[in-house]
Amino acid sequence: MKILLVGEYNSSHHTLKEGLVALGHQVTVVGLGDGFKKRQVDVNFKQPYTSGFKLLLKRVVYKFFKIDLNSQSIKKQFFRNQAIFKGNDIVQLVNEVSFNTVPKVERKLLDFIFKNNKKVFLLSCGTDYLSVTYAMEEKFRYSIATPYLEKRGTEAQFQHMTQYLEPAFVKLHRYIFENIQGVLASDFDYDIPLQGHPKYLGMVPNPVNLNNFKYQLPKIEDKVIIFHGINNNNYYKKGNDIFENALALVAETHSEKIQIITVRSVPYAEYIKLFDNCHILLDQVFAYDQGFNALEAMAKGKVVFTGAEQEFLDYYQLLKDQVAINALPDAQKIADKLIWLIDNPEKIIEISKNARAFVEKEHDHVLAAKRYFEKWTMSIG
Repeated sequence: MKILLVGEYNSSHHTLKEGLVALGHQVTVVGLGDGFKKRQVDVNFKQPYTSGFKLLLKRVVYKFFKIDLNSQSIKKQFFRNQAIFKGNDIVQLVNEVSFNTVPKVERKLLDFIFKNNKKVFLLSCGTDYLSVTYAMEEKFRYSIATPYLEKRGTEAQFQHMTQYLEPAFVKLHRYIFENIQGVLASDFDYDIPLQGHPKYLGMVPNPVNLNNFKYQLPKIEDKVIIFHGINNNNYYKKGNDIFENALALVAETHSEKIQIITVRSVPYAEYIKLFDNCHILLDQVFAYDQGFNALEAMAKGKVVFTGAEQEFLDYYQLLKDQVAINALPDAQKIADKLIWLIDNPEKIIEISKNARAFVEKEHDHVLAAKRYFEKWTMSIG
């Protein structure tokens, strides 16, 4: 089949493409490369008004004329490449703003897609109206909305989340759901809010191409190396402040036994190499399940502090701390877990092996591609 994957979020679509191509499908990924991460796509749309004088110009034009120059640029790029957006058997949108434009422009681009392709599906991956609403209503025990509701950080730091509750985005959400064939979720943080929705087709765990991630058995010779990668744009959303507080607590008693590596907002190709030598990776706090950074680190054999809540353990029939460490929103509890691992290095090796085996079993990209294709074609039939 001819398949178009629109938008990119931590290589979810590019990796899915690799699996689909292995199954014999013709696949194209169009996107923005997921911002500073510079993820790989086949057709890369540019946002030219993001820095320097152009960013200033964008702000001035929007303030006085309510015209978003980046959105206008992407719209022009879209229609220059409109042949790509026609005649596909299946189109999947990575989320509700796959082109990262203002709702008015997003709807115009989506309208073209809906009219010129056979079937369109939506992936709930990253923030969207339903997941944000569920989180803001505090239906999760904790979520990406927790730091916002606790008033940590500025309003602007959570705009990428709260924008989905604005009238224009709510209207866009409803328009998309009126036109899609169905919606899928990439992990439990998106699966739970979609439960019971008439268009929900189910969860397909994130795809990982294990050929790209060589397993490394941990070698602990002198110090336990802890890696903390920070995305400045998501500092509070990911719980990086809690991780930093936890590391400070650990350093009070175990400073001579650890080495801490901290990096901030680096492109993906650089990031994935920077944690090669670590034993423990601090990923995110406010999650029930693992995202791409966590899974890729687990594939390499790292002990990852991430989402591994009871719902996740029950679904995969796992024990606590078997494949990853559930990072609770409590600095002392995270510190206690870190100290437990530092004092029991054999546990690092045990979890490392389990983590790789888990990713191989549940997240292989060809297996994920088969699951996606089954859900797409089942709903078509």
